[in-house]
Amino acid sequence: MRTLFGTDGVRGTANTHPMTAELALRLGAAAGRYFRRDTSAAHRVVIGKDTRLSGYMFENALTAGFTSTGMNVLLLGPVPTPAVGMLTKSMRADVGVMISASHNPHHDNGIKFFGPDGFKLSDGAEAEIESILEGDITLASAANIGRAKRIDDGRFRYVERVKSTLPPDLSLDGLKVVIDCANGAGYRAAPEVLWELGAEVFPVGVSPNGTNINQGCGSTDTRTAAEAVVSHGADVAICLDGDADRVIVLDETGTQADGDQIMALLAGRWAGEDRLAGGTLVATVMSNLGLERHLGALGVSLHRTKVGDRYVVEAMRNGGFNMGGEQSGHIVLTDYATTGDGLIAGLQFLREMVQTGKPASALARQFTPVPQLLKNVRFAAGSDPLASAGVQSAIAAAEGRLQGTGRLLIRKSGTEPLIRVMAECEDEVLLADVVDGIVAEVERAA
Repeated sequence: MRTLFGTDGVRGTANTHPMTAELALRLGAAAGRYFRRDTSAAHRVVIGKDTRLSGYMFENALTAGFTSTGMNVLLLGPVPTPAVGMLTKSMRADVGVMISASHNPHHDNGIKFFGPDGFKLSDGAEAEIESILEGDITLASAANIGRAKRIDDGRFRYVERVKSTLPPDLSLDGLKVVIDCANGAGYRAAPEVLWELGAEVFPVGVSPNGTNINQGCGSTDTRTAAEAVVSHGADVAICLDGDADRVIVLDETGTQADGDQIMALLAGRWAGEDRLAGGTLVATVMSNLGLERHLGALGVSLHRTKVGDRYVVEAMRNGGFNMGGEQSGHIVLTDYATTGDGLIAGLQFLREMVQTGKPASALARQFTPVPQLLKNVRFAAGSDPLASAGVQSAIAAAEGRLQGTGRLLIRKSGTEPLIRVMAECEDEVLLADVVDGIVAEVERAA
């Protein structure tokens, strides 16, 4: 059973359990022992990170842990999460690690693992690593301790891979593009890709200082990018998060298109070109009911999973599907990448603009969303507000009121101590009343 790993690796406040250097060292050693089962062969791990100050600490601790079990470590430095997935496979590594807390503030950090195929680890693999972590970890002999080496061209390999996802004859000449890198892992790679493809680039969030990642910028706060779009007269903005695995697109007026709208656009195009495997888009329970209705009108099926891009990818692999994602902006296109890639998804949107000749505003609104309301309630570690009788009674009453007119989703966040209360309903007054009622009960219980 996993207790350390959440929906996207291990995550928490830096220098506070579980995100301490000591645990990172042991976690690296446990993962090294898990992947280094054949002790007669050379084994390697690639490690990337975003721009958080604590990344230095965790990079060193993980390196010590991996090398202590005989793994050779290849250090990529600041690169997007999807670059780690790509390079794990292309460099024939046994395991890849990304040090990032994604869209969280700078004081948080996380550790994500990729298998040798470039895909995130399964729940079973994470549980086995936890089991090794809890016992006595067998270390390598003094003669077999691993080595560590800096890899200087990892970003350039990733840039070339991303560019190759567009047709070789397609140019972005004439497009004015704002790229918001959230002062995160994509701050160098993303502007390079767009410039090399011919766009006129206006970068935002490209001055990381260790503590400004996701601060007033990026996919979770698009106000700065929206201002840049208007002030520069840009055609579109691509807003990434801290580790560049998710994207939000802004049209020429600064209006947002979330992951659901982007998936609707791409799924419709791919289905029309007979490229959408199984005629199916994979998305989570959070995706809007309007997306499901829109896809149904196109003859495209929507397969829902629990929240977390790793569960989306798992369903895609099991079903043989090649497109999936989350409303938050994780777009997974397995024809091109093994995990969500905000830059690749953003380029696919730009491709639509170039090939159709339509402005971003005409492409960014594929369907009218059913009114959706999401509220988060923070709770103390160790408590379980959802077990409260008052909360359970409020949920049951809300489900009765929404029956036939909407849907309700209550869940714990896999990355933060939050209860997420989400509902959808055409009647916005009823929607607010239902959500507020549950939130009030959760707050009392928390």
